[in-house]
Amino acid sequence: MRTAAIAVLAVAGLLAPGGHTASARGLEDDDGGGPAAPAEYSYLQKTVPGQPLPRHAYDTAAAQAAALPQAPGSWQPIGPTNIGGRVVSLALDPRHADTVYAAAASGGVWRSADAGRTFPPAWPERGTQAMGALAAAPDGTLYAGTGEPNPGGGSITYEGTGIYRSTDQGRSWRAVGLRDSGAVGALDVDPRRPSRVLAAATGSLYNAGGDRGVYLSENAGGSWRRVLDVPNGFTGAVDVQRDPANPDRVYAVLWDHRREPDKRTYGGTGSGVYRSDDAGAHWHRLGGGLPTADSGRIGLGIARSEPGRLYALVGTTDGTFGGFLTSADGGDSWTRLPDNAALAGSQSSYSWWFGKVWVDPADARHVHAAGVALMTTKDGGATWTAEENAVHSDQHAMLWDPHTPGRVYLGNDGGVYRSDARGDGGWTKTTYEPWTQLYTVAASPQDTTRISGGAQDNGSLRSWGGDRFNEYLGGDGLQNLIDPTDKNRVYACSQYGNCSRSTDGGATLTEYTDSTTADRRNWLTPVQFDPVNPNVLYYGGNRLNRSTDGGATWQPISPDLTGGPGHDSYPYGTITTVAAARDGHTVWAGTDDGRVWVTRDLGAHWTQVLSGQPWVTRIAVDADDPATAYVSLSGYRSGSPQPHLLRTGDAGASWSDLSGNLPQAPVNDVVPLDRNTLCVATDQGVFVNGRGGWHRLGSGLPLVPVSDIAYDPGHHHLIAATFGRGFYSLHTS
Repeated sequence: MRTAAIAVLAVAGLLAPGGHTASARGLEDDDGGGPAAPAEYSYLQKTVPGQPLPRHAYDTAAAQAAALPQAPGSWQPIGPTNIGGRVVSLALDPRHADTVYAAAASGGVWRSADAGRTFPPAWPERGTQAMGALAAAPDGTLYAGTGEPNPGGGSITYEGTGIYRSTDQGRSWRAVGLRDSGAVGALDVDPRRPSRVLAAATGSLYNAGGDRGVYLSENAGGSWRRVLDVPNGFTGAVDVQRDPANPDRVYAVLWDHRREPDKRTYGGTGSGVYRSDDAGAHWHRLGGGLPTADSGRIGLGIARSEPGRLYALVGTTDGTFGGFLTSADGGDSWTRLPDNAALAGSQSSYSWWFGKVWVDPADARHVHAAGVALMTTKDGGATWTAEENAVHSDQHAMLWDPHTPGRVYLGNDGGVYRSDARGDGGWTKTTYEPWTQLYTVAASPQDTTRISGGAQDNGSLRSWGGDRFNEYLGGDGLQNLIDPTDKNRVYACSQYGNCSRSTDGGATLTEYTDSTTADRRNWLTPVQFDPVNPNVLYYGGNRLNRSTDGGATWQPISPDLTGGPGHDSYPYGTITTVAAARDGHTVWAGTDDGRVWVTRDLGAHWTQVLSGQPWVTRIAVDADDPATAYVSLSGYRSGSPQPHLLRTGDAGASWSDLSGNLPQAPVNDVVPLDRNTLCVATDQGVFVNGRGGWHRLGSGLPLVPVSDIAYDPGHHHLIAATFGRGFYSLHTS
């Protein structure tokens, strides 16, 4: 490494001055603080401390990725096809019975021609996969608004690239504006004039300004003008709905929402309900009992069978239940209905994740509300019941099919469901919906059909022991492992390091979290095998734990390797990655507050070799040299020159930057394929180094974040866990 390069890295804070050292004995641990809320994890991982997420960071990096040369290879989707994931919007094709479209939060658009049983793709693989809203015009034209309007929830909210239009059922799409909308919460097409479209531009969650409010196009998206402005820089329109009994009457919901490095503000004075009586040309804010001061997100439902009847589900600024109201005069006056414990509980502490109300077109008293459970009232909100077992949790979209009386489609964190009983039970789940959001992947060299991984809100999944795939540990699925010498010895974790082990492939599980020693654990707590002896495992809380008996018992082998909770805007203060060398006594560890440590004597002494970095996502150790390691870093940069990939060949005494022409985006994993070839997983796909720099690896991989990679060198087989499109595999030779 050249001296000048060393100086640059030192100035950037890449080298720990003097190589800070610590002994595992005689140091006290910092006990402060608990884990951050689930919605914090990915945001903090993918931002630099003290900096907001830059405007257009994701699609700017995607353009950089698209410009790179492509290395040979072909990615193939390998499931899950039966799990699904976060569905944020649904639309019906008005010209074709049993045809419904679904938008996945980070998985594109899908079209079913068999009443929701199967969903083939209806969106380009190389387009943004971040979706917000769908709407179909009476002539069959389909509109898609990109960018997810729901903020956070164990995953980052990816911004979109505006509104798109398809005139051939999703086979091809054309960009039609509002490029700077950040996210689109809803779309509405005038039933009398199919070219007249209203869009609720939600705006960026991270940056003020841009396209915000309600926009109107008179020419099918050819041009737009804002018809409802917003009062604040972080106010956006999250919903727009037309009164089915009076097409000239339109309602919109505005919402203040902002995510900063050290806090989130999901409510404010700009939040409220607005009405237009001239098809969107002019608007006024509704009061009469609705909140007019600070409010959280508001969900609005309009009754078709009783003109003037409205419902509003009001959230508070802290995310709890704020009330359920009804109006009989089109919103001029409102009555707050008696609070209901079941409805209030359904909002948990994150009412901003839901904000939807759906009214049965045939019965104004039959209403569904979004929550953790699907909530139903048959008496206009006086009493409520929860659909807790028949459908997955966290509801986001619902629509009634006018072609088939009683048929209802539902979209939630588990995919798409259909009921032919007006949504009162009788739910059947879609059988083919290949858009799962995955955090991790594990594979077995003994049996290449055995794949496991952790999924957002869909637990730890496996390809054996039942359906391909099936959930064998609940919660948000995070770290998964398969013993390379015994395919039936598996390990799985849910959020914050709640981990279990199994000797029968996951049929029975034994929890081992309480056997580990930690004051704090990350949302995705790292658990890793020793590369030589899989009976030896490592578990990272804020201290590193080691097991020599397959995870039955654990002993701490480090002090607290972090700066503690709250350090530099990080609320965790935890280990995020562990990598043991093949020599049996060298172990590397990285943290969420940008530190890298190494021990050369199995934990008796530790040396801090990097500090001041963004979140350390992964460390990989050279198979032949324990002093050679690769470190991948996360964070979208706000004009910062800090690298995303580093290498050391001298146990951390010096570092070189390998980022080169990689897209300026988080690197989530680094895997050495051989001594000369590295493979990295990023928010813009998978890349491999080669002549002239980095290349996109293979064809056929959608433009979707890749969270994790498993590599089986014996079979030359790569498996990628994507956050939105399931698992993909590629053979390297």
